[in-house]
Amino acid sequence: MVPGAAHPALLALLALLGALLPGPGGAQTSVQPQKAIISRGASIMVNCSTSCDQHTMLGLETQLAKREVDHGKNWKIFELSDVQKDSFPICYSSCLGNQSSALMNLTVYLFPERVELAPLPLWQPVGENLTLRCMVSRGAPRDHLTVVLLREEEELGRQSVGDGEPAEVTVTVLASRDEHGANFSCHTELDLRSQGLGLFQNSSAPRKLRTFVLPTTNPHLATYPVLEVGTQCLVSCTLYGLFPVSEAEVHLALGGRRLQTTITYNEYSLLAKALVEGKVEEEGVQYLTCAVNLGGQSRRSSENVTIYSFPAPNLTLSQPEVSEWTTVNVECEAQVGAVVMLNGAPARPPGPRAQLQLNASAEDNGRSFFCSAALAVAEQVVHKNQTRELRVLYGPRLNERDCLGNWTWQEGSQQTLRCQAWGNPTPKLNCSRKEDGALLPIGDLRPVKREVAGTYQCRATSTRGEVTREVVVNVIYHQNNMAIVIPVASVIILGTLAAAVYIYNCQRKIQKYELQKTRKAQEEAAMKLTTPATPP
Repeated sequence: MVPGAAHPALLALLALLGALLPGPGGAQTSVQPQKAIISRGASIMVNCSTSCDQHTMLGLETQLAKREVDHGKNWKIFELSDVQKDSFPICYSSCLGNQSSALMNLTVYLFPERVELAPLPLWQPVGENLTLRCMVSRGAPRDHLTVVLLREEEELGRQSVGDGEPAEVTVTVLASRDEHGANFSCHTELDLRSQGLGLFQNSSAPRKLRTFVLPTTNPHLATYPVLEVGTQCLVSCTLYGLFPVSEAEVHLALGGRRLQTTITYNEYSLLAKALVEGKVEEEGVQYLTCAVNLGGQSRRSSENVTIYSFPAPNLTLSQPEVSEWTTVNVECEAQVGAVVMLNGAPARPPGPRAQLQLNASAEDNGRSFFCSAALAVAEQVVHKNQTRELRVLYGPRLNERDCLGNWTWQEGSQQTLRCQAWGNPTPKLNCSRKEDGALLPIGDLRPVKREVAGTYQCRATSTRGEVTREVVVNVIYHQNNMAIVIPVASVIILGTLAAAVYIYNCQRKIQKYELQKTRKAQEEAAMKLTTPATPP
């Protein structure tokens, strides 16, 4: 301010009065330009003049930096430099002791220094309102400054910028799945076209929005309630109604141990699977937990899993291999708390131990003894089994059932001679013909020849002894030469004649007997006629 000059507000009032009340002789003060707009920090030339033709005082009242660059009898030109804000310079003059003034309206325009969209939520729930906030620092004149909020290129709202510093402009939208991954930004427009300038625009950096849907239901956790140490089971965790499902995280853990998980994503659901192995150090009740995290929120389910140890029962034979008619003790024992069952054992109260005793016979060879142990774990009953086999040593067996004593076959037919010897160890079987020691083919399917007929001695031998059996093989066949046919025909003829003679003799004997019978009857009748009557 010029030393001794009046306050700017007072000068403005004087200028107004000076404009309304002309000085002596009609002298007035004027300013050029009366209205101007310049960019912040720029300079402008201001011409102050008066209509007074007397010696007068002429000046420019302003808080801006000024410099007189030229003057005349009743005018002066001032340069105002580094203009930072709106101002109202006043040209004033004094003519014969009377003052007058003229007011200039100097407007500074300024592009916003900061146009920023406030940070968006890390995750925005679908179906809830989202308020977008655009922060604008500086920028002038404010009545020409507008903020536009955008989703991609779509305009969501437009507002004038207020006087605050920084100014805040807000728009509220309803978040949907379509907004997921969309870019939001705010855009400023400084419209000075009415001032003879242009439309100046500026934009904030875009911010990407992530929307999500997390259902209120907890995931479905499928598992086994009991798990044996050293074994594995597959557990699964399922949750429906997720969006975006690929952004969901799944945490499967047993106790404090995180499980290696395989996740399958569908359109709006996920399925997580993991193999759980029972460990000795985790024996007891453990919590299996599945947590699904999305949008900074979590849904969680837990199930109890009881990890237990249960070795198979101990099944023992006093002797796994014995000779026939040897006493064998069979015993089955399990851990405390288990109940065992041994096949063939006599009925006893349930307990962890069972036994039986038997006198081993040949029929017991290969007999399997089965022991089942049951244990209650977390309201479940688990089973373990054990099997042992008994071997009984006995001598060879060769009987009618397994080796027929008589075989009759038609020559040329396909036949298999079946002869089986039993024993433990398995005996060696040999069948040779008594006449010449020829071997009998056993177990082979072959055409029968007459040469195979004969009586054979079958011998079964092992380290446990020896047994023999006689086998007769008959072969039926037909002779084709005449030497054989004639004797056969003769035999037939002789047989026929003998039969005829026999029948003839029989008939003769019958006739003779009938004749004798008739004669006797006649003689008895004749005697009755010749015999005199007996007197009374």
